[in-house]
Amino acid sequence: MATSPADLRLQAVPGPKLWFGLITSVLAWLGLGFIDLMIVWQVCGYAEKYGVDRVHEDARIACFVISLALLATAFYAGLISYRNFRAISQSRDVINANAADRREFMAMLGVIISLTLGAGIVWLALPPLIIQMCLRAK
Repeated sequence: MATSPADLRLQAVPGPKLWFGLITSVLAWLGLGFIDLMIVWQVCGYAEKYGVDRVHEDARIACFVISLALLATAFYAGLISYRNFRAISQSRDVINANAADRREFMAMLGVIISLTLGAGIVWLALPPLIIQMCLRAK
C-alpha cells in the first residue's frame, strides 16, 4: 500500500499537537477571567468586611502579570497552530487557504481562535491598570 504525499503531510502533525493549538488559547482566556474574578472577589470582600478603602496596587500588578503570562501562552498556541497549518496545508498562503481536511481545519481554527482570544486577553488586562479594583466590581 503506497502512501501519497498528501497522506504523509497529514501524518506529519500528531493529534495532541493539533488539540494543543486549538484548546490552549481558550483555556488561557477562561483562566484569566476566573483568576481575575477570584482576585477581585478576595480584595473587595476584604475591603467591604473591614471598611478598608485602599488602592490594592499589589493585586492590580498581579492581575496584569498573570494576564501577560496567559497572553504569551495564547500567542504560543497560535504559533503552534500556524506551524501545524504550514506543515499540513497544500497552500502556503493563509489568506487564500481552504481547510479541506479535518486536520487543516483544526490548525486554521487554532490560529483564528488564538488571534481572537488573544485580543480578548488584552482587553481583559487593561481595566486593572486603569480602573480601581473594587470600582469595576460594582
